[in-house]
Amino acid sequence: MIQAIFLAPESEAEQQSVTKIEVIAQKGIIGDRNFDQHRWPGQNISLIEGENIALFNQCQQQNINIQDTRRNLITQGIELKPLVGQTFYIGQVKLLGIEQCQPCRSLGEKLTNDNLSQQQVIKVFTDKAGIRATIISNGHIEIGMPITIDSADL
Repeated sequence: MIQAIFLAPESEAEQQSVTKIEVIAQKGIIGDRNFDQHRWPGQNISLIEGENIALFNQCQQQNINIQDTRRNLITQGIELKPLVGQTFYIGQVKLLGIEQCQPCRSLGEKLTNDNLSQQQVIKVFTDKAGIRATIISNGHIEIGMPITIDSADL
């Protein structure tokens, strides 16, 4: 299920919480910094498990906000790694899981503080920082929508 949605209008802009987004196949989220960008072809939306953010906070004794991961969609109740290479749906929007998001230097820098180094952040989020997907069909995504696996991929 979609727990939260974020977008940023520009590359370094603060993530904005929204309840609904419009998506365009192969282009991304209307109004997001990565809309129709060709830096990462086929990777125009990102997802992370809310449970992994909560686990990070618990194990590292931190209190990061869910938008601090810079992912577009925060999910709950579904493991995302198995969606890489699979088609899946959020509501009526069809997506294809492209790759795992590995934590980058900028995520490490953003979450670094007096008690946690950049290297520790990266280590903890390795294989837990979500996935990137490409949007295959136009539509809208809103908080509370279920995530389902395409039955043709089962």
